[in-house]
Amino acid sequence: MSLNLILKPLRIAVTVFLCLAVLAVPAAMAAQARERITVAAAADLNFVLPEIAAAFERTAGIGVQPVFGSSGNFYAQIRNGAPFDVFLSANLDYPERLAREGFGVPDSLLRYARGTLVLWVPNRLGLDPAQGLQLLLRPEVHKVAMANPAHAPYGQAAETALRSSGLYDAVKPKLILGENISQTAQFVQSGNAEAGLLSLSLVRGQPMESQGRYWTVPDSLYPPLDQGAVLLKSAAHQAAGRKFLEFLASAQGREILARHGFRRPSGESSK
Repeated sequence: MSLNLILKPLRIAVTVFLCLAVLAVPAAMAAQARERITVAAAADLNFVLPEIAAAFERTAGIGVQPVFGSSGNFYAQIRNGAPFDVFLSANLDYPERLAREGFGVPDSLLRYARGTLVLWVPNRLGLDPAQGLQLLLRPEVHKVAMANPAHAPYGQAAETALRSSGLYDAVKPKLILGENISQTAQFVQSGNAEAGLLSLSLVRGQPMESQGRYWTVPDSLYPPLDQGAVLLKSAAHQAAGRKFLEFLASAQGREILARHGFRRPSGESSK
């Protein structure tokens, strides 16, 4: 057998390998070059934002990296140069202040949802949340978790609800404060508190939905938790950030928010 006959299959294999490698390089470069925005998000979005991000990526081909925390802390971080593209707050105040102060793009301000405050108790304690906020006075409730009102909108709403009910002074010695609403939920789940004033969006997610029961705090007891978003002037991906906010306000974005317990903002029709 000639040497050419022996080497021919090898040359063909090498040629095919090189062709495939050449074709793979642009695909890899395209994947690396795909835009990815960083979104600073209130902790009540912990379950819904990954779903919104996945839907947005399928639609727009733009990735989303969420970072969760308290709205007030994000406000301070953004003013100090934190490298976020979009800010999703649990209230309107922080995004509006950023726009006024020159850190946010004013015409990008968006009121995207309305949150709901609930009282949640774990099943293991046998307590009935239908008793409402009066439940917090019971002797077997030693600790009550709520978010820190100094920088968490849900904490501000919880404090207002307790004051509106005339219960704040009696409940105050029992309060333990979470850095954000997600940490607050962990306090009750872990047994460090017997009850918690939390967001509906968290207690309707797993595992909390199967671990406890909740009572919806009446809207009349606290100001509307309208949630706001803003594109940041320092954003590295301005166009992509705008597209994300447009998707958030779209019918698809609103539908995902609604499935996780968010309502339309105050003044908007539910139709």
